[in-house]
Amino acid sequence: MIKDSLFAAEEREAKLDRLGDVLQVMEQHVGFKALAAEVDRVAPRPGRERGGRPPFPTELMVRAWVLQNLYGLSDEQMEYQVLDRLSFQRFLGLRRSSQVPDRTTFWTFRERLTTRKTGDALFEAVNRQLAQHGYIARGGQMVDASLVPVPRQHVTEKERALLKEQAMPMEWKPAQRRQKDTEATWTQKHGKSYFGYKVSVSADRRYQLIRRVKVSTASENDTLHLEDVLDHANTGRDLYGDKGYVDGGREHRLKAQGWRVHIQRKAEKGKPLSICQERRNTRIARVRARVEHTFAALEQMGGKR
Repeated sequence: MIKDSLFAAEEREAKLDRLGDVLQVMEQHVGFKALAAEVDRVAPRPGRERGGRPPFPTELMVRAWVLQNLYGLSDEQMEYQVLDRLSFQRFLGLRRSSQVPDRTTFWTFRERLTTRKTGDALFEAVNRQLAQHGYIARGGQMVDASLVPVPRQHVTEKERALLKEQAMPMEWKPAQRRQKDTEATWTQKHGKSYFGYKVSVSADRRYQLIRRVKVSTASENDTLHLEDVLDHANTGRDLYGDKGYVDGGREHRLKAQGWRVHIQRKAEKGKPLSICQERRNTRIARVRARVEHTFAALEQMGGKR
């Protein structure tokens, strides 16, 4: 026989703790209040319109944004999960609240985060917290780049010509302009075409955490952004990269700056790699393999290709 209990909610939460609620573990290691302060500093909360309800606290929305990315949820799915899922309600501080963010609220907050300054500020705030917990970048670093596809844009030839000239079609309404992605471009990889962006990153070898990020349009070559993502704060000077980063005098230039460069060799047409070069490539690949799951996280958050 099933019995009712006045303490059912507390008993369920206690059982969640015994089973191991990963969100409560995150609670112990991430200072969400500090992250929210960075968002408010760079992208202040919008003013309350006359007669409108006050916006939800920034810290709550930062937590919700983390949940969406962690579990790959759409705005509609997030709205349902917050209403249905005890662990989400506890993490967001909404266990006893009658007001819950809806899908439009999640979308609006994400739009607030779209400015480049906000993304950089959040990323640096997370890095500072990592350092405070002792996770300083060590052991050298590995650079890599990933393609992040986005939905294809339906534009006319005339509109496409204007966009190439960095102009906006006059007939586009404000709502239409917000929905159009005017910076994504096409590129090819392994014989397949992709439309979207390229994310270049540097991860440290010791903790396998992403330390530097550079976002560019998909058509830009990987090799352009190696120097942009170099982490000069890393305690090691070893730098690992695949053959996509071979670029003329780059290796000599980096060595002159004090880096120990481990970039895989690329075979030239009619000139295969020597046995020594192939062995060197294999050694570098072993190091890269140790941090591949770091870049696999990008796949969960947008689609690494």
